[in-house]
Amino acid sequence: MNTIGHIFRLTTFGESHGTAIGGVIDGCPSQLKLDFDFIDSELQRRKTAQSSTASQRKETDQIEWLSGLLDGVTLGTPIAFMVRNEGCKPDDYEVLKDVYRPSHADFTYEQKYGFRDWRGGGRASARTTLPIVVAGAIAKQILAEKSIVIKAETVFMGDAEQARKEGDTVGGIVECRITGVPVGLGEPMFGKFSAELAHAMFSLPAVKGFEVGDGFALAKMKGSEANDTFINIKDAGLGDARREVCPESRSLESRVKISTLTNHSGGIQGGISNGNDIVFRVAFKPIPSVARPQQTVNRAGEPCEIAIEGRHDVCALPRALVLVEALAAMVTLDEMILSHTGRIL
Repeated sequence: MNTIGHIFRLTTFGESHGTAIGGVIDGCPSQLKLDFDFIDSELQRRKTAQSSTASQRKETDQIEWLSGLLDGVTLGTPIAFMVRNEGCKPDDYEVLKDVYRPSHADFTYEQKYGFRDWRGGGRASARTTLPIVVAGAIAKQILAEKSIVIKAETVFMGDAEQARKEGDTVGGIVECRITGVPVGLGEPMFGKFSAELAHAMFSLPAVKGFEVGDGFALAKMKGSEANDTFINIKDAGLGDARREVCPESRSLESRVKISTLTNHSGGIQGGISNGNDIVFRVAFKPIPSVARPQQTVNRAGEPCEIAIEGRHDVCALPRALVLVEALAAMVTLDEMILSHTGRIL
């Protein structure tokens, strides 16, 4: 399961301290002139060593484009790319090769595969999320032509600077808003837009929670409070004050523009977009690599104490914003392409 997406798909490869990190994008339309400066700027948002609370691993993150392009224009064939790992320090992890770090994937990977890459977490490292940014940047360019904009922001984060001083880490919550989404994206039952977003977000390291719209707060409301009341914008005299949910109906002589008074549903009802902004939140747990002493066991089951040193983020959020946006862009584009498969040509 190293591939995400149905038609617009990304397959990633590489380990944290391996030769390179990369991916193959399939399903990208042809004749798209890539904005390489934009892609590089998106990678810059994810880059390490940009603050005192971020990992100090230094990487140039220079993309090598291997296929699918001619003179910077997409051919409609698979786009393969890679970024070579330059700041590798596997020796830093030698003392941890036989120890299970608390809340890391060390134990589960070894139990599943009988073997694990102990160099910085291998495939479980946040380093492996780099290809997501590249694919997301391409998806964003395509969506921008449809006036669809995706923006993520931090709505809560612990005191990262204080945690750094204490040798600890913190978590937080990211909210993402997708504007300009047309009505009708998402499939019934198992292909709901919300389900695809949740699947994508839970693919990120450290993600432990996801909600759409008012999410868990809806559980404390009454139905009459949680329902999003439909209105005819024109009849309500709102004009263009609210963006319409559905296009004007010719049968009603352009008198009907339907929207809702509220957006408790987060722009998705029945798993299908209703035209309102799609709003969701993602909860990130604290980074498990902490410098404070912790109790654990080694492969022999013997108790031991560890204090994880090296280059680690204090909080995932500053560098995760671009990842949330990238995955949201990939899912939205994929759903837009899929929306054409259920209609007569």
